[in-house]
Amino acid sequence: MDLRNIAIIAHVDHGKTTLVDELLKQSGTYRENQATSERAMDSNDLERERGITILAKATSVEWEGTRINIVDTPGHADFGGEVERILSMVDGVVLLVDAAEGPMPQTKFVTSKALALGLKPIVVVNKVDKPDGEPDRALDEVFDLFASLDATDEQLDFPNMYASGRSGWCDDTLEGERKDLTALFKKIVEHVEPPKQQEAKDEPFTMLATTLGSDPFLGRILTGRVETGTLKSGETINALSREGDRIEQFRVTKIQAFRGLNQQEIPEAVAGDIVSIAGMSKATVADTLAATSVTEAIPSQPIDPPTITVTFGINTSPLAGRDGKKVQSRVIRDRLMKEAESNVAIKITDTPGGEAFEVAGRGELQMGVLIENMRREGFELSISRPQVLYQDIDGQRHEPIEEVTIDVDDEYSGVVIEKLTGTRKGDLLSMSQNAGKTRIIANVPSRGLIGYHGEFLTDTRGTGVLNRVFAEWAPHKGPIPGRRAGVLISMENGTSVPYALFNLEDRGKMFIGAQVELYQGMIIGEHSRENDLEVNPLKGKKLTNVRASGTDEAVRLTTPITFSLEEAIAYIDNDELVEVTPNHIRLRKRHLDPHERKRAARTA
Repeated sequence: MDLRNIAIIAHVDHGKTTLVDELLKQSGTYRENQATSERAMDSNDLERERGITILAKATSVEWEGTRINIVDTPGHADFGGEVERILSMVDGVVLLVDAAEGPMPQTKFVTSKALALGLKPIVVVNKVDKPDGEPDRALDEVFDLFASLDATDEQLDFPNMYASGRSGWCDDTLEGERKDLTALFKKIVEHVEPPKQQEAKDEPFTMLATTLGSDPFLGRILTGRVETGTLKSGETINALSREGDRIEQFRVTKIQAFRGLNQQEIPEAVAGDIVSIAGMSKATVADTLAATSVTEAIPSQPIDPPTITVTFGINTSPLAGRDGKKVQSRVIRDRLMKEAESNVAIKITDTPGGEAFEVAGRGELQMGVLIENMRREGFELSISRPQVLYQDIDGQRHEPIEEVTIDVDDEYSGVVIEKLTGTRKGDLLSMSQNAGKTRIIANVPSRGLIGYHGEFLTDTRGTGVLNRVFAEWAPHKGPIPGRRAGVLISMENGTSVPYALFNLEDRGKMFIGAQVELYQGMIIGEHSRENDLEVNPLKGKKLTNVRASGTDEAVRLTTPITFSLEEAIAYIDNDELVEVTPNHIRLRKRHLDPHERKRAARTA
């Protein structure tokens, strides 16, 4: 059977997963009466809730005698580690671009990776039925983007198509019939070359492991594209490290291939196909699985280095152990090590004392997703404020710079530019206006972006869109001021009382409501001034025999501010922690005792 391997790449929210849904439906993967869910590829709970793709996933469809393996990739640069590996398994990419937004920062990020590997893209302008869509402008911008990324003449001569993934059609021209996706299937079969690996089916078996999964019955499963040769179930093969050292020898217990949305067991894997293999106990991502006669590893894609680090520690608050079952440092360490195995963009290091672990990764979103997953699995953690990683280049300290692309209504552009280029030490690259919207592109140090997103949404009344992607390492730009306001800290252990909170409302904004369990050192609100203030939220009203309790007005409290996990982590200062349990997110001081806090502040 003819074979094609393609990846679908695009900026977040430009419709990759929805388009894959339609490809599955129109290729006859589903039975006529089969119940299907929207965005079938986003299978994990977090992906469904947030409406984003976090893990790359493969599927395959059959169309007129050709099997097309399709990989759906994440759009966020925080999950770029997934994209970088995935592109090495495919022979072509379908690049989706939103007709209204045009190419965005993540489009640039994934496209630069694809062009560098020599892949020839098919450009699909999606969502052309949007009222503010400008398909021709979007296409011109894609061409400019390719040129700026040093595309070859062959890559610049890309086929382009117009589509609406949600309506399930794709055509070569805007005036087409708008009936179905036949034109896209045809274009993939014509334009994407069959895997070169198919010619090497008589050589010894080799395969580069690209993603790691696990199955309760089969154990570890490694997925990748077979580079040379064939493999039958039951054969013994080696796993080689990047350097070519043998990690282990194992017997292949099962080979699975993607057929529609499910994986089916197949008797033999052939060169060029994307398959999953079970049976190994140690081999992991970026290792080479090969016949016993092979001694050289397949070179794997270098991965961009992590840019931020967060400390994961055990929960040391007085309320520890009430919510979660997994509270020991050993259990936390095992879970983080397991994560680092399957996610190559994360690095874990132990800290002195063994109670906490430094986790280095790509961005706040990636960290937030990892913490949220652990929280749902029953872990209790204390999390520090994200810190930026520095690199020493030619004896000078360099820090990561990100390219930020912002779309806002014209009236808010002033405040956004002022904040990015003023306090946050950014450099404005370009600014363009179109139909009441301003697009601002700036290079900003990663340090200046930690915690900025919430402030940005406030400044733009929730209408602005901010996208960021790693740009370069640059010399350190000097101090950047952190949060200006102080916090209100509970001085007692107990349960909050409405009367006390009502009297504290003059002092600042509250993060808690009435009848909430508190402890000494817990942060309960933001102070209206710059210093921290210790307060007593447990102080009830003194009753005397002169006045009955019921004659006074009932206390009306202002609704407290609630933080999402990412907002909480971005809000805290260096001497504060976020306590994360399956049911609660609490903010606290690192030192709960006020005397210890003063001592630590003096030392610092």
